[in-house]
Amino acid sequence: MSKQPELSQHKTGVGLKVALRILHSWQATTAQICSILRISYATYRRALQAPASARKLDYDQQERVSLVLNIHASLRRVFDNPANVRSFTRLPNENVFFESRSPLEVMAQGDMISLYETYKRVQRLELGPES
Repeated sequence: MSKQPELSQHKTGVGLKVALRILHSWQATTAQICSILRISYATYRRALQAPASARKLDYDQQERVSLVLNIHASLRRVFDNPANVRSFTRLPNENVFFESRSPLEVMAQGDMISLYETYKRVQRLELGPES
């Protein structure tokens, strides 16, 4: 198994900054944000206080940031209205996977599977009903 390339601290800092901005636009709580990204409250506060500074994130955290960015990108392609992009993750979802919970609730469980499966469900919206 090959080792995944590690991103520079500058790139991970930029990614974290953007992911935090997205999660805030989804109105995620601090606890939800820390759980979704698997970061400590101290890392969260430091990232808010100095958003331009470099951050060292492990591979799992980098993957989580990437999934948040990709969910947001898919939502932007699905919805023309920015309000729908921001509110989709907060609304209860009747999809069998979500069981009437919001995507944000599912992602905030903190496990990678919930985050990844949420991404896959959002990506299917983009691909249409045939997928």
